[in-house]
Amino acid sequence: MRIALGVEYDGTDFHGWQRQRTGRTVQGCVEEALSRVADHKLAVVCAGRTDTGVHATEQVIHIDTVAVREEKAWIRGGNAYLPSDIRVQWAREVDESFHARFSARRRHYRYVILNRPYPSAQFRHRASWVYAQLDEAAMRAGAIHLLGEHDFTSFRALACQAKHPIRTIHTLDVHRCGDFIYIDVVANAFLHHMVRCIAGVLITIGRGEASPEWVREVLEARDRAAGGITAPATGLYLVAVHYPAQFVIPRIGWLPEYGR
Repeated sequence: MRIALGVEYDGTDFHGWQRQRTGRTVQGCVEEALSRVADHKLAVVCAGRTDTGVHATEQVIHIDTVAVREEKAWIRGGNAYLPSDIRVQWAREVDESFHARFSARRRHYRYVILNRPYPSAQFRHRASWVYAQLDEAAMRAGAIHLLGEHDFTSFRALACQAKHPIRTIHTLDVHRCGDFIYIDVVANAFLHHMVRCIAGVLITIGRGEASPEWVREVLEARDRAAGGITAPATGLYLVAVHYPAQFVIPRIGWLPEYGR
């Protein structure tokens, strides 16, 4: 049978999602824990691989297993064997046509910026700190140029292995709450470092170092070198994955919001 699960994790002490020969990874820990629940070796497929230091309030995964377990057994058993910085939030049996990655229609990431003159001990792993005052209105004006379907070559890592750079951004919003600025991006799929590259460009605009129209120039250049800095992984969260209603996938991911 195929089981879908929702997983939450703090990415601070992980070398990203994907299992590696060395280094602690989210996938490695999840596979080990769920394999113990199933009493046989399992492979885990996720909706979207996250980088070192990136968090998830809801990562969706699936496993194929011959083990018959109640849904609560996957949750409680999985959490019993997982480290404290990963938690299973839900589990349900799904049709074999469901695929955590390929069935996903949209993914939602939130990038959190702490914008004040001095850093924070509490948020050093929760938000990206920018000491210079940012103009969120200018950032929002620049973000408009990225809406829709585009070639995002300028907004992906040089080592990105995606077959093509065409992606569709459905929502790109920038708003401030106190000392925090939030960048919300919803797209059909993402390239490697795409959200961090977008955040880096918008931060440059927010500092007044470029106009909002510069975003279009970067986009049309189709050259990563044109896009400037890649914002730090700290502050990036995968917060939701959207699937067709037929799969009845729970939506319990939460939006990190710290400023009041």
